[in-house]
Amino acid sequence: MKRAKITVIGAGNVGATTAHWCASMELGDIVLLDIPEVGDMPKGKGLDLRQSGPIMGFDSNIVGTSDYADAANSDVIVVTAGIARKPGMSRDDLLATNARIITAVAEHVKTSSPNAIVIVVSNPLDAMVQQFQAVSGFPHHRVLGQAGVLDTARYRTFLAMELGVSVEDISALLMGGHGDTMVPMPTCTSVGGIPILRLMKRDKLDAIVQRARVGGAEIVSLLKTGSAYYAPAAACAQMVEAIVKDKKRVIPCAAYCDKEYSVGGYYVGVPIVLGGKGVEKIIEIELDQQEAADFKKSVDAVKELVGAMTELVGA
Repeated sequence: MKRAKITVIGAGNVGATTAHWCASMELGDIVLLDIPEVGDMPKGKGLDLRQSGPIMGFDSNIVGTSDYADAANSDVIVVTAGIARKPGMSRDDLLATNARIITAVAEHVKTSSPNAIVIVVSNPLDAMVQQFQAVSGFPHHRVLGQAGVLDTARYRTFLAMELGVSVEDISALLMGGHGDTMVPMPTCTSVGGIPILRLMKRDKLDAIVQRARVGGAEIVSLLKTGSAYYAPAAACAQMVEAIVKDKKRVIPCAAYCDKEYSVGGYYVGVPIVLGGKGVEKIIEIELDQQEAADFKKSVDAVKELVGAMTELVGA
């Protein structure tokens, strides 16, 4: 049986840890790629990770490189490339810089791996996945963004901490853009099948939702010199697994919506069926009045972000 070829673009903390999770889960052979300016760093990380195989009992082939030729004909590509916002850097500066990085990556990928399914992780997420698809020209179902899996994981973690129960028994959904405007779905949140609002009051749930919204910022404030990478990388690995094993997972991802939810042609977080063909279905659920209003507000924020990016760098 042919092994899947998985390329992770960006060998920083998120990228390297994504490669680590994918290798330990034996999802396929892995290429860890970064720009030539970082020297042999990706080669070093790839070799180090491969040498952990005999100890941890996995035998994925892992290659670190700065050459897209090594990533040719990948089945799945995870894009973590980009810079974090630095002190004194405006939102527009971050948006323009990362959009240019994503543009360069997309141009390489469409030549070297024209049939790949691409998971974008770079921030600002909703704009970056839109930019990657526009530049690559890939079908919308083969380009998606990782955000909802991470956001929902944070939400479920905080619910489990509050209730003193296993995260395995918590089922939850968040929709909309990645960040402050994400939309909680209390009607789709349960613990062991019990609706969440039968187990906690609305004000407590609202506080947990807000903590999930700023979950990344909370970790940045604690780390001081970096940002979250274990959970974001684990979320990527779950999505890669769903694709390479054709698992038909129902999970929230940033997917292209046109008529769906009346979005009008943008990438936003919605529940999808994720399998061997990428986004195999967008699941449309009926939103209550508050959820619909919050979702529209979130979509409007995504449109504004994409509009600002287009003004800065062009489509």
